[in-house]
Amino acid sequence: MQQITGGICASKGFSASGIHCGIRKNKSKKDLALIVSEVKAAAAGVYTKNLVKGAPIAVTKEHIKDGYARAIICNSGNANTCNANGTEIATQTCELVEKYTGISKNDVVVASTGVIGQPMTIEPFANGMEELVNSLGDKSSDAAEAIMTTDTVKKEIAFEFELDGKTCHIGGIAKGSGMIHPNMATMLVFVTTDVSIAPDMLKKALSADVENTFNMVSVDGDTSTNDMVIVLANGQAENETIEQEGELYDKFCEALFAVNSYLCRMIAKDGEGATKLITCNVTGGDTLENAKTVAKSVVCSSLLKAAMFGADANWGRVLCAIGYSGADVDVNKIDVEFVSKAGKIEVCKQGAGIDFSEEIAKEVLTESEININIALNSGEASSTAWGCDLTYDYVKINGDYRT
Repeated sequence: MQQITGGICASKGFSASGIHCGIRKNKSKKDLALIVSEVKAAAAGVYTKNLVKGAPIAVTKEHIKDGYARAIICNSGNANTCNANGTEIATQTCELVEKYTGISKNDVVVASTGVIGQPMTIEPFANGMEELVNSLGDKSSDAAEAIMTTDTVKKEIAFEFELDGKTCHIGGIAKGSGMIHPNMATMLVFVTTDVSIAPDMLKKALSADVENTFNMVSVDGDTSTNDMVIVLANGQAENETIEQEGELYDKFCEALFAVNSYLCRMIAKDGEGATKLITCNVTGGDTLENAKTVAKSVVCSSLLKAAMFGADANWGRVLCAIGYSGADVDVNKIDVEFVSKAGKIEVCKQGAGIDFSEEIAKEVLTESEININIALNSGEASSTAWGCDLTYDYVKINGDYRT
């Protein structure tokens, strides 16, 4: 597998665009994105488990219940959530895509992100749709920019790999910086691939992958109302269609994980106000469930996140987070170390503190990417979760988010 450029347009038969249509007040910020496949594609989605859901989620679920779609349209600046006319707006947006592209409205995925409960009208979409469609091309970065809210960087990635002797591609874009927490933990992710795969197998692959990627990310403990991961697979790589589990399916799952795990790291690193990416690697679990529970609990700990911001090797907060996680572990077997490009330092052995240099620990934890390695020493299961530090700026960003 090889990392390549192109994002969501790296896969054959996909084009994208992103423009400013007037949803956001700042004219320098794009706020409407479109992704189109030349042919109908197998489609699968995973959505937020929040009981309060944006109207686009219901419309999208209905449109891809047959397992297929051809286009994705997404706006930023307004979540289209808790609005009396939300479903109407989402539906009319799909109708506009049909009007200007000829793609059936029932084959359009629609998504929104931004402020919840703000009035929304169809006018910006109607005014911008012609430009959006006319701008379609190799413009993954424009689409990635158009779905951003408090994100500080565009998030996109692509890989090339082989299946059945055919060269295949897979790419993705994401937005997510705040309201990120395990439970379908991203804001929005759109993945395209030219692999030929049956809709039921695509859904199976995505559902399984999310458990090890987007459900293992946390920035602030808040699960959004609009979380959505959508994958479109249009088959233009012309590989033997994946219709059951086996070698081809496994290779596709590896490629999907490569894209999604990369985007997870980008989301966590770009957490609102964050200065550090925290990766928690847990090994030696007696069960996968226990390993995952420990990893998630550590990256979700506000006290641990604050300690990482201050470059404080307060390993007791790691043990504390493990202790209340609900995982069935033997605390007296746990080892903990902190690792970064500045070095590695062991801070805990068999559940107890050991002598270490606070100066070296400070150097290790001052880096922008930190690994917290936890050995449970009770089995063979392992898991990884991603998070970030908790800074003053997080409160500042969210204190005036609407204004």
